[in-house]
Amino acid sequence: MSIHEECGVFGVISPQVTNVAHIAYYGLYALQHRGQESCGIVVNDDGVFVSRKDLGLVGDVFSQEALAALPQGTMAVGHTRYGTTGASNRRNCQPIEVNHQKGHMAIAHNGNLSNAAELRSALELTGAIFHTTSDTETIAYIVTKERLTAPSIEDALSAAMEKLEGAYSLVLMSPQKLLCARDPHGFRPLCYGQMADGTYVVASESCALTAVGAAFIRDLEPGEILILQKSGVTSRREHCGRRAPTPCIFEHIYFARPDSVIDGVSVHAARVRAGEILAREHPAEADVVIGVPDSGLDAALGYSRASGIPYGIGLIKNKYIGRTFIAPGQQSRMDQVKLKLSAVGDSVAGKRVVLVDDSIVRGTTSGRIVGLLREAGAREIHLRVSAPPFLNPCYYGTDIDSRDHLIACHHSVDEIAKMIGVDSLGYLPVERLGELIDSPHYCDACFTGRYPTPTPADTRKDRFEQKLSEK
Repeated sequence: MSIHEECGVFGVISPQVTNVAHIAYYGLYALQHRGQESCGIVVNDDGVFVSRKDLGLVGDVFSQEALAALPQGTMAVGHTRYGTTGASNRRNCQPIEVNHQKGHMAIAHNGNLSNAAELRSALELTGAIFHTTSDTETIAYIVTKERLTAPSIEDALSAAMEKLEGAYSLVLMSPQKLLCARDPHGFRPLCYGQMADGTYVVASESCALTAVGAAFIRDLEPGEILILQKSGVTSRREHCGRRAPTPCIFEHIYFARPDSVIDGVSVHAARVRAGEILAREHPAEADVVIGVPDSGLDAALGYSRASGIPYGIGLIKNKYIGRTFIAPGQQSRMDQVKLKLSAVGDSVAGKRVVLVDDSIVRGTTSGRIVGLLREAGAREIHLRVSAPPFLNPCYYGTDIDSRDHLIACHHSVDEIAKMIGVDSLGYLPVERLGELIDSPHYCDACFTGRYPTPTPADTRKDRFEQKLSEK
């Protein structure tokens, strides 16, 4: 099992009517690594919302014909999904659209509310009827409810943020405005930039800005609301500074693309630093250092530089196979590992290998990769992991919902090494995580159990589906 990502969000607002759907399409393509279950785009054509959403990758859902069917407009919102609340089905595809008394709204969400169950229950008791099992619909309901009495959509969003707990980076489109907001903890990234013609774009990662030719302006501050419209950009910071920011450290270790910059820190540089730390903390006598594609490659480079052991290409990734966590069910995951990676015999045969990966969850995927290298003739394999051991579930957008499946909760380091078939195993020390981003402020709850918010009583991904079946 590999780590499950949450989602990617994208928004665009242009000063003139143009092909905003195409801009969103390219932005979502750049964010495909953040979610491969489903995707969607909603276009604002002079106040009329037109959408396409479906299960599948961006390139599959948005064929040339599908894109051509979307109208030109001045705004669009896009989303790629891996669900951490709610099943993988078409009704949970985003962006979510709402038609209400004050107009239309489309919302895309990256993250996970830790108080989603309580909020949803309270809404249902007032007569709310939910059509999805995603916590994003809960956010949409609360914003809509506040909008009935608020003087503006940004006031409604600000009021809604008083009730939301947990992780949320949002892009929200009304008939006249494009809004984006980041939760006060700053768990998930969100940034914006501008194209040469004055078009503004908002995205989960800066790599998506680059993909559409937009110049990066800045990251949103934790708690900030940004309002983009034809007259310009305004910022609201009433939710900023209420608490110390705790951005997810695993964004830099695994989730984000290496060419992204998050909160001023290069993802590539953070991973290289992780490898350098591993080389000093867990040295090994070896002939070659190799990384597990993709997020292990940068850390492997750092290990090589710090240790002096040559860097090599020992594993080749089939670029047409998605991340292994996308496939539901263990057998399907294993089948995808076989298709996804192959060993380069010339790089590892007869050699002592340092293998660098980003994480170990259950250990099944790691064991399969080690098997590939053994079959290719590796004489020794020393596994180095650029994250500490996972010991706790995450409630903020990473799909780790139980300690039952975390191998580090039930076995020692030596036991894990034996189970996955390596000669030695070393993890990144948890106390050195801050060195990756040169900051003491980050969320490491999945490693330490120190949660920045109250934790939910029910952490099942399918808890709302279960609720329906129990009634």
